[in-house]
Amino acid sequence: MISNFFYDVYTVFWRDWVVFKKIFFKFLCSRMITPFLYIFAFGIGLGKNVSVDGGSYLNFLIPGMIALNSMNISFNTIAAPLNMSRIYHHTLETYLISPISGAAFVFGKILSGTVRGLISSVVIVIIAELLGVHLYLGDWFIPILILNCFVFASLAVVAAMTIDSHEEMSSFSTYVLVPMSFLCGTFFKADSFPTVIKGFLSILPLTPASSALRASANKMPIEWYWPVIMFAYFFIFFSYACHLLKMKKEE
Repeated sequence: MISNFFYDVYTVFWRDWVVFKKIFFKFLCSRMITPFLYIFAFGIGLGKNVSVDGGSYLNFLIPGMIALNSMNISFNTIAAPLNMSRIYHHTLETYLISPISGAAFVFGKILSGTVRGLISSVVIVIIAELLGVHLYLGDWFIPILILNCFVFASLAVVAAMTIDSHEEMSSFSTYVLVPMSFLCGTFFKADSFPTVIKGFLSILPLTPASSALRASANKMPIEWYWPVIMFAYFFIFFSYACHLLKMKKEE
């Protein structure tokens, strides 16, 4: 049973990987423009003479950019294609009538989004090294990065299975991802916000990811509840996505 599950996961992942290999360089060019501009505009332009916690602003910004970019890539590379395959192309039915379980399908899609998120993160790490920012990638850094990709790739499956048009998908990104991009500790600390707002922002999934990656990259201890919050989000999104697939199969 377990071997069948992993084989089914591999089947879903491999189909996406075959497609991804054909667009790999286009993916790198199109998906890396935004973080590249953020790093140069904010990190080198505006933040050239800014110091944060005794270090340069670039040292503060880069881990936040890795959290932000892995969120966007893991979500967008799964949500839109899966949504279109469900609504317009109707290729999702191929999986629904196959013996692949809903959990295996969901995890295969999550794994696909995670790999793309990790690849984009490697590019940012390389850019950081070229700019003289040496990140420590040991301890919790890689597990937190993978967990962040898992969280938003699973959210992507939920969004793709519940949103009924491409326009609504764009609205979802505008109302959910964009606010987190700027308010969850990626570009600046949220310490100056009122207590209620700061408390709300602290439980959004990108906030613990940004905080944990930044702490780990600078060899600082991470708070125990940061990965707990992230894992809770992943469990909720994954479980709900599996439920949605099960409902689709029963229709």
